[in-house]
Amino acid sequence: MLIIISGASRGIGKAIALRLAQKKCKIAILARNEEELLQTQTEMQAIGAEVLALACDITQEEAVKNAAQNIITTFGTPTILINNAGVGKFRTMADFSVEEFDNMMNVNIKGSFLLTKYFLPAMQQAQQGHIIAIASDVSKRTFFSGSLYCATKYAQDAMFSALRKEVRKDNIKVSVVYPGMVNTYFESNTFVNRPERLDADDIAQAVEYIISVPKNVVIDEITIHPLQQEY
Repeated sequence: MLIIISGASRGIGKAIALRLAQKKCKIAILARNEEELLQTQTEMQAIGAEVLALACDITQEEAVKNAAQNIITTFGTPTILINNAGVGKFRTMADFSVEEFDNMMNVNIKGSFLLTKYFLPAMQQAQQGHIIAIASDVSKRTFFSGSLYCATKYAQDAMFSALRKEVRKDNIKVSVVYPGMVNTYFESNTFVNRPERLDADDIAQAVEYIISVPKNVVIDEITIHPLQQEY
């Protein structure tokens, strides 16, 4: 089994990587921050996983294409692709810059598209595979100051929901995870632990469950909220 995880240097991506490393399988991890990514690799290897860590900006087509070729050459056919990398900024519409708009769209939508585009053909050739997107509960609702972030997550949800219909004939599963509020570095570079929120490993456990079901079963969608969250 070969698992690819984007945004694996911290937060939900790292939690998923560490939990799935316990399966002692082959895992390729991607992120822009090479130093943090290599730390994740070291922790995964200590658990027993065979890990390839590649610093990669998933918004750049050539970088993603080269990473995919490297991973497939090194490890073979991908089994599971977890599109986790994402960014978010929150303010009113008029206060956003065009650069912030482009960055959120590029990471949250284009990045997921590029990773899927360059790993999907190998899955189709093998007639098996599983693509997972870590979206957000705001893929299905909106909130004040979330206009651009919600737009990216609505688009991500639509993209993978449509993809599910495209690849079913190839025996490829597509699942989307919709987390509520999670303790991560998402909103800043400083980690703040808020007891009313989910832990990143709560999402990792959900991903582990999604990939553990029988071959003839697909978990299309799963929403996870902390008990105290109002939405």
